[in-house]
Amino acid sequence: MRLLEGLSLVRHTVVASIGALLRSTGVALSNSGQSRRFPRPLRMARLLAASLGASTALPAAAMSHDLAPTIIAPQLPVGFRLEYLPAADPSTVAQEQRIAFPSVCLTPGDCLGRLAPDDRTAYADPDDAEAGRVPLAYGPVEPGDAPSPDRSYRSFGSQVGAVKWEMGAVLAYYTAINGPKLFEDPVAPHFHREGWFGESTRNVGMDKLAHAYSAYVISDLLYARLKRATDNAPGIQYTAAALATATMLYTEFWDSIEESAGWSWEDVAFNTLGSGFSILRNSVPGLDRKLDFRLMIVPNSNFINVEGKRHFEQQRYFFAFKFAGFEAFENSPLRLLELHLGYYGRNFTNEDRAMGIRPDRRIFVGIGINLRELFFRNSRSRVGRAAGEVLDYFQPPYTAIHTHITN
Repeated sequence: MRLLEGLSLVRHTVVASIGALLRSTGVALSNSGQSRRFPRPLRMARLLAASLGASTALPAAAMSHDLAPTIIAPQLPVGFRLEYLPAADPSTVAQEQRIAFPSVCLTPGDCLGRLAPDDRTAYADPDDAEAGRVPLAYGPVEPGDAPSPDRSYRSFGSQVGAVKWEMGAVLAYYTAINGPKLFEDPVAPHFHREGWFGESTRNVGMDKLAHAYSAYVISDLLYARLKRATDNAPGIQYTAAALATATMLYTEFWDSIEESAGWSWEDVAFNTLGSGFSILRNSVPGLDRKLDFRLMIVPNSNFINVEGKRHFEQQRYFFAFKFAGFEAFENSPLRLLELHLGYYGRNFTNEDRAMGIRPDRRIFVGIGINLRELFFRNSRSRVGRAAGEVLDYFQPPYTAIHTHITN
């Protein structure tokens, strides 16, 4: 009732102000509907007094009924709204309850009268309602009214542009590490068949997993940057995977000018598999909390080898199945555990083969500790969150127990 009284006061005040304006210009309506002019003095003073009265009564009426303005976004005009009174049947809501503010419409019938009683939006122009254009929203943002991703990032080209500097940095890195090949007796680009995981292959498949892992990590890194830069625009996982695959094709070109190597379609296939797994992991809701593709480097007598076959021998590539990603284990100690399934090879260096040692190609299983869940589960610092992200891709040595099931 207080709301209706306030609205009635607002309406009568507006009517009085309009009447004062007409009288100040010398126009009034007779009972017969014909207009006549009143040449009276001091009409401007009366108009000023009526305007001042209206400007005082309007805010006072609104404030007396707790109708404070609500700012909803800096880019939208500041506005306020009156909540609709509850009614058993929305169709019975009185026309006066569909409030049209002076800054929006002149009368309720101009625009808001066309809307449903439960609609909480207002149009700046009545033509917008007819044309179906997006209205200006007044009042607090409803849960279902969250803005959609920026439409300017819906195309492949615009998404590539959003990570051009990151992509440039990745290409610069691979150019720097491959550039010396230009000064090591390069040959014309050529193809080379390397095989897969066979015992007679040069690296028993470890190089293939290295290609898949590199493509996967690059794709995930670009996906994370795209997600931030484009406000999670649709299709960014495909753009990231395409850029990662293109990067690995670029590195394959460098291999093609090496006399001892060449363009390998086997490498290309595993590049695609790595990027594809990134798409899967970033497309299925919650999968990134349940499944990782990781690398663990086991120190040897030289601690760490950065290149060559000994470098491949230190690597363990595996999938980590994380209990922490399931609601049933969120508050259980089992959330700190993971199941591992992976592959590694050893005894395949040139020296080992010359001594007649048979290479080992081992599929392994095991159990590990989810270090991110243990140390950085609810980290609020940027360093802590970054460290947690790294642990989704890299497993420190001696934090898991593995046993091989094949030789």
